[in-house]
Parts: sequence; C-alpha cells; structure tokens
Amino acid sequence: MHESNKSNVVQLSSILSEEYGQINWKPRHDAINELVYTILSQHTSDINSERAFRNLMSSFCSVQSIATASLLDIEKCIRTAGLHKIKAARIKDVLNIILKRVGNFDLTFLAEMPLEDAKDWLKSLPGVGPKTAAIVLCFSFGMPAMPVDTHIYRVSRRLGLIEPKVSADKAHVLLEKIIDPDQVFAFHMYLIKHGRKICKALKPRCGECVLASNCPSKLKLG
Repeated sequence: MHESNKSNVVQLSSILSEEYGQINWKPRHDAINELVYTILSQHTSDINSERAFRNLMSSFCSVQSIATASLLDIEKCIRTAGLHKIKAARIKDVLNIILKRVGNFDLTFLAEMPLEDAKDWLKSLPGVGPKTAAIVLCFSFGMPAMPVDTHIYRVSRRLGLIEPKVSADKAHVLLEKIIDPDQVFAFHMYLIKHGRKICKALKPRCGECVLASNCPSKLKLG
C-alpha cells in the first residue's frame, strides 16, 4: 500500500503539474510571523486572516510590541479573523513563551532540527497543532512537513491516498511518508488548487477533472 501510493503520488503530481504549472517553494514570512499568521488563519477564510494579519502588523512595529500589548489592543486589530478574543490571547501567550524559552523571536534553529523534533517543539506551544506546525516549517523553511487543510484532507481521501476514516491529524504523517521530501510543498499546493477549483466538497466537477481516470471515488460513481 505504501509503495503503490508513493508511485501514485508521483503520477498525480506529474498530471497536476501539467494542469497548474510548476510550483517552486519560496518563503512567505519568517517563522515567527508565519506562526502568528497561521494562528489567525485557524477556522476562518484566507481573506479574513490576511486582513487581520495586515491590521496587526501595521498597528504594531514588531512581534515584541505584540507580546507586550494589551489583549484588548490585539483583539481590536484582529476582529476580522473571527474568534478574536481566543486568538489574541493565544498569540500573546505563544509569543511570550517563545521569548522566555529562546530569549528572542528567531526560530531559525527549527530548520536545523530533525523534522519530528521541530514539529514537537512547535506543538508544545498552546493552540499549535499538527497543521499549524507543518505550515510554519513548510512555508518558512521549506522543510518536508505536509500541512493538511480541508481541501487536502478531502482530495486525499477521494484519491485513496489515505483511508476514509483516517483523522486529519494522522493524515499529516501518512501523507509525508508517501511524498518525496522535495515534492511536499508543490504537492500541497496542487491539492489545494485542485480542491478549490475541481474537487469541491459538495459538487465535485468530475467531468472536468484531469485525475478522473486515477480516482477511486470517480470509478465507484461510474
């Protein structure tokens, strides 16, 4: 199962690369800002989280300022992200824990750690789960951590890359095992694009899908 899925991922990635073009990794934010951004993105849309992140960063000159700011001031900046009270407290707590542990906000040491150790370090922070940890490591450092959002979770199950009853948290580890490390970022982006455009949650557009002939879910439907 493991080796067949690995071969399947190579084939799927090749097809999706032709469909969506080559995707190369480049850092989005440095790690501490990526962490703040990702906390804001939890349980909300990209548009809302990006607006909240811009508001937060334009209102404070540094993450140090956010760490020492009042919760009320942070909350005012991030209302568009939803759950703003919870997220404000989480961001402030995380920043102060990191400052206490590391002495600054430079997280580049994570890139020198084994992947699982770096994940565990991040997951020890309040409110940081497998997805948030994977996003920081993948997007800031290009490490082969596979973030699993709703699109990736849905598409991976439909394609038979993971079993239907596998949890989203477990999916991170299982998908990392079948994707070549240097392809993790690109495959992550391909599945998101495909989930948004074609393999939609309620009405998948199977008739337009370039993966239809490789998709167990489509074959079952006939």
